[in-house]
Amino acid sequence: MTVTIDDVRAAAERQRGVAHRTPIMTSRTIDRMTGCRVLFKCENLQRVGAFKFRGAYNAVSLLSEEERARGVITHSSGNHAQALALAASLLGVRVTVVMPENSTPAKIAATREYGAEVILCEPTLEARETTTRRLIEEHGYVLIHPYDDERIVAGAGTAALELIEDAGPLDIIICPVGGGGLLSGTAIAAKSLLPDCTVLGAEPVNADDACRSLKSGEWVPSVNPQTLADGLRTSLGSVNFEIIKRNVDDIITVRETEIIEAMQLLWERMKLVVEPSGAVPVAALRTARNDLEGKRVGVILSGGNVDLSDFFGQMKERAKELDEMGRQ
Repeated sequence: MTVTIDDVRAAAERQRGVAHRTPIMTSRTIDRMTGCRVLFKCENLQRVGAFKFRGAYNAVSLLSEEERARGVITHSSGNHAQALALAASLLGVRVTVVMPENSTPAKIAATREYGAEVILCEPTLEARETTTRRLIEEHGYVLIHPYDDERIVAGAGTAALELIEDAGPLDIIICPVGGGGLLSGTAIAAKSLLPDCTVLGAEPVNADDACRSLKSGEWVPSVNPQTLADGLRTSLGSVNFEIIKRNVDDIITVRETEIIEAMQLLWERMKLVVEPSGAVPVAALRTARNDLEGKRVGVILSGGNVDLSDFFGQMKERAKELDEMGRQ
């Protein structure tokens, strides 16, 4: 099966009234900085705080009654975990999620709150996959892969579908790439609706397997990447790689400092809480600004799940100090 624009449109119908039609926002400051007109698709405001809900809901919706009765399982560092937990809960399906033990505590807590049983494992892809296979063998669960699944790709593509419908013609669309589900779905929607649109992926230099794979024409695995963009640490999926090879024009890589600077820009200038992975395409936008002059550019902000416990912990300590001063 090859994912088509018809699959993306069908996924959009399944999501109607369930997934948020997230807003498109603009910033004169960022337009001025980049020399182009930037339209941000705010998937950080999607249910569970990430675009992942789109693919997860589509995938669970397509299960047979027999598969639903068996329950579903996935492995994920966070956003897909939360998305599948919520999607399965809404559709009355039992869900188990295998998460690396170094996952953000806030994401682990949220996944449990959405109704999933969370199984922690060592923080390696091998451990995630081995633990998941064992649980499938023991319990008969149905695997919903976090990104390398055509149902996930079609669901993820609805973000770009909405962006194009609401923003009108675009010269360029940029989104982050980790496992490749979002980039694949975006490319299918963009190339089907806007054949002349340039589709760009963005990823950290420290996790550049998609960039190297696209350039070489052969799949290159990601081996223990060290990046703050935790949602982009996964290896590019094989299903997604084939779609990306056919439909993606280029992948831009950015450094860790550039990611955090882009994240700070979004927080300060647009008041948008965006996680490092979601800020990667904005970092790429700033890096490639000389090639964007006068263009209309769509950027998908993929998620906004940030662990703010340290920040608020420091604020609370300071608040306690001030409260004490006020009592004196």
